[in-house]
Amino acid sequence: MTTEEIIALTEEYVLPTYSRLPIAAVRGEGCYLYDADGNEYLDFIGGIAVASQGHCHPKVVAAIQKQAEELIHCSNLFHIPSQALLAQKLCLASGMKKAFFCNSGAEANEAAIKLARKWGKLNKSGATEIIVAAHSFHGRTMGALSATAQSKYQKDFMPLVPGFREVPFGDLEALTQAVGPQTLAVMLEPLQGEGGVHPAPAGYLEAVRRLTEKENVLLIFDEVQTGFGRTGKMFACQHYGVKPDILTLAKALGSGVPIGAMLAGSKVAGSFAPGDHASTYGGNPLATAAALTAFEVISEGLVQQAARVGEYFKKQLNSLKEKWPTVQEVRGLGLLLGVELSVPAAPFVAAARERGLLILTAGEKVLRFLPPLTITEHEVDKAMAILEEAFSVCCK
Repeated sequence: MTTEEIIALTEEYVLPTYSRLPIAAVRGEGCYLYDADGNEYLDFIGGIAVASQGHCHPKVVAAIQKQAEELIHCSNLFHIPSQALLAQKLCLASGMKKAFFCNSGAEANEAAIKLARKWGKLNKSGATEIIVAAHSFHGRTMGALSATAQSKYQKDFMPLVPGFREVPFGDLEALTQAVGPQTLAVMLEPLQGEGGVHPAPAGYLEAVRRLTEKENVLLIFDEVQTGFGRTGKMFACQHYGVKPDILTLAKALGSGVPIGAMLAGSKVAGSFAPGDHASTYGGNPLATAAALTAFEVISEGLVQQAARVGEYFKKQLNSLKEKWPTVQEVRGLGLLLGVELSVPAAPFVAAARERGLLILTAGEKVLRFLPPLTITEHEVDKAMAILEEAFSVCCK
């Protein structure tokens, strides 16, 4: 089918829950995506931080093929070798105690909310309130949506799940004042991605950790977008030397195969009992086999490459600021970078796409870059050349 035919079929039969780009993706290789009409795109979206290993990494493809020939699914009524091995690797890498597997970031955050609530029932006289940050994004299922402090996502789905309280991101005084007898946990992204690419201010997460320990409150880090090497560390919280009580992951974990994980520290790991939470597909043999190999690929120097190439990319993006007054700020960590503009970002995204570069927005005026961690300075230079053309067109 042609791109036009695929778009027509989608519009007729698929619920319009996405504002889709006019591209029908049919093949990917490394940092390139190809559409149904044979056009090639330099992909700096990466499946929204999913294809960190590059599209269709040969090792991941081989692992999926091998596992698919042996056992795709058996349910968590049985012990699953690859699930146990993946849990071990994630716990050792993060310093956490136990892992729960599901299918997405939203599901991982739902599990984190439930685990925190159960811990509160057992240890905090039934406290239920979770403090979240303004402009956060934790998912679109009802619990995760209730924790997502952005009214544009929430307004049409009231009433939300009660028990969430919003404070400004990075404001320690506001957070300290918000903590009370009913406070159960603080839930944060170490670097807000969808909310505008905002890294936590220096010293903030360290101070939050001290506050939560003093008040016997849990600290939950949502690293669905930032985890697994994206920021130049295996987990973004490692930039700050802070370990949470609960850590959530997804996206790059399976290199495209749906899988999410909630990691629980020793303080909370014993709170769940059989029947408290479950996921039929979560951690099945196919997904965990893919994730084990994805973990292996990331561990082969890609975390360090994300740090090195990310720093190079950030410097190149800052050169746009020197040339184009519309660029207000360049920020981010590793290969999760944002460029804040003084004007709407959508025309720049469209101009880049028309020239073969795929990028995202993060809010109305921020360009967001999430390329595979496999990119080199060469691909950055190609992207920058296209961005220069896009800015020349959009800033006339």
